Amino acid sequence: MKKLIEIQRKLKAPKGQTNTFGKYKYRSCEDILEAVKPLCVEAGLLLTLTDDMVLVGDRVYVKATASVREGSVMQIQVTAYARESESKKGMDASQITGAASSYARKYALNGLFLIDDTKDADTQDNSKVEIEYIDETEKSSILDYLDDTSIGIDKAVFLKFFKVDSVEKLPKKLYNQVIIALDTRKNTGKEKVC
Repeated sequence: MKKLIEIQRKLKAPKGQTNTFGKYKYRSCEDILEAVKPLCVEAGLLLTLTDDMVLVGDRVYVKATASVREGSVMQIQVTAYARESESKKGMDASQITGAASSYARKYALNGLFLIDDTKDADTQDNSKVEIEYIDETEKSSILDYLDDTSIGIDKAVFLKFFKVDSVEKLPKKLYNQVIIALDTRKNTGKEKVC
């Protein structure tokens, strides 16, 4: 755990890509891996990424898991999900799956190494930024999962993981991913959500 914390402290994963349409910089999964691999080698940790396909209703999600391990003793892992588009102009099915995999892996790595993927506060006019939070129905759904003792998720750990001090402060854009993860945890009893 100390080694992972040290990597989280040292890691600098610059936003090396540019979206010319939206005129903003972003980091890709490859950018994160390029920055973190030397730190993992230095610390003696093995980093692995795996994907699983998960059917939720009639949609397919890629579940990516980023794990670090020291020998065979300790493993810490974070999971993220990305939904495949039904179609994407100019892409065949394998490219759509690959794009979803890359996206899910990026967010699993973000969670594992505590990378904040939002725009830097000093690069935007914060007076115009409005975060849309979950509504009462969505809040109630999440609380139902958190109150279900058979799932075994500590509410305080959940809030700390999402860097909020209450469930109602959860951004609406995260709601679907949170519900999928909680539902998977409930149905399998094996998934580690946070």
